[in-house]
Amino acid sequence: MSIVILSGVLIGMISGLYPAFYLSRFKPNEVLKGKVRQGAKDSFLRSGLVVFQFSIAIILISGTLIVNNQLNFILNADLGFEKDQVLQLYSTDLLGDKVQTFKNELKNIPGVVNVSVSDYLPIEGTKRNGNSFWNVGREKIDDNVSGQAWVIDEDYIRTLGLNLIDGKNFQKNLKSNENSVIINQEMAAQLHMKDPVGKQLSRFGQPWNIIGLVEDFNFSDLTKKVEPLGLFYGNSPSIISLKINTDNTKDVLNLIQKNWKEFLPNQEFRMSFMDDSFANMYRNISRMQALFTLFAVLTIFIACLGLFTLSAYMSEQRSKEISVRKVLGASLKSIFSLMTKQFVLLIGIAFLIAVPIAIFGMDKWLQDYEYRIDISWKTFAIAGLFAITISILTVGFHAIKSAIANPIKNLRTE
Repeated sequence: MSIVILSGVLIGMISGLYPAFYLSRFKPNEVLKGKVRQGAKDSFLRSGLVVFQFSIAIILISGTLIVNNQLNFILNADLGFEKDQVLQLYSTDLLGDKVQTFKNELKNIPGVVNVSVSDYLPIEGTKRNGNSFWNVGREKIDDNVSGQAWVIDEDYIRTLGLNLIDGKNFQKNLKSNENSVIINQEMAAQLHMKDPVGKQLSRFGQPWNIIGLVEDFNFSDLTKKVEPLGLFYGNSPSIISLKINTDNTKDVLNLIQKNWKEFLPNQEFRMSFMDDSFANMYRNISRMQALFTLFAVLTIFIACLGLFTLSAYMSEQRSKEISVRKVLGASLKSIFSLMTKQFVLLIGIAFLIAVPIAIFGMDKWLQDYEYRIDISWKTFAIAGLFAITISILTVGFHAIKSAIANPIKNLRTE
């Protein structure tokens, strides 16, 4: 983040260096007499400055588009669970032995599809742990498989929309729950179990019967691969999750809060939606997106100011040439093309310089993500087209002004 800010400051300073040095070289008496010298060196520096500014602009525009695409990819990715219209209630462990009664009351609210009690959720800020797993009887032979062991209830899988691809779910008040486990695909893969349901795994030296297999779902941010996971039946009551399916969300929330006050009248009602909690996991990307956009706009603005001034200067320098061309029958289109093609060429050079730099930098950034977008040529096409369009619009004002000017007036002042 600090590198982006420093880059913006540096770009602004460099953009102002050439005009400052160039103007400081003029002698006041020569300027007043209209004697401003133009040399090949000055022309090269001006062209170089235009190329530099628009190279930076194209890099920042491309970066903004890629960051935006990655953020949209993350927020709309198939995570393997349903985060929309899932509500979390916090501090529900204060209910004590009334948790199940409160859960049943919530289930009776119209619009509430399902309710689960568990502190382990696929969003940051909820419980995590580290456990070791083995195939039964292989504890002293094989290396352990490191993974998560989450405590859930019988409604967890349905509430979060997990895909149970084999076996069965936990059932309420079933004695066999106490030594059963549901695992994800990654756990099965690392334990080298092709058909895990009906087999056993070892944890804490105790065998657990595998009764179900769930499809892998992302319970960390998308910079990490899915870890092995075992779901165990038990009580973890600090958070209650509710799956809601209704257009009258406000009415459902009022009824939930009413039930809360009946059970815990002196306790603050705290809640959040899972999709909001998920989006908060990627606030840094949102900030980076905003910074890229800001610096892209500032860089384009500075570059366009330079182009506007430079095109005005060149129009003045070439006013006699343009007037002669008009007298000889040159069209408005040919004069416009004459005035703009040099700038379009400079933007083309800037594009060729910027694209490899942008690809290298953004590919480096995307490597932090286990799940990422592919960098598309369309991103750079949009950035280049935008830069050329902006430059033509900026230069076009003076080009059209020169093209429609009265040639007799310009030639008479010679």
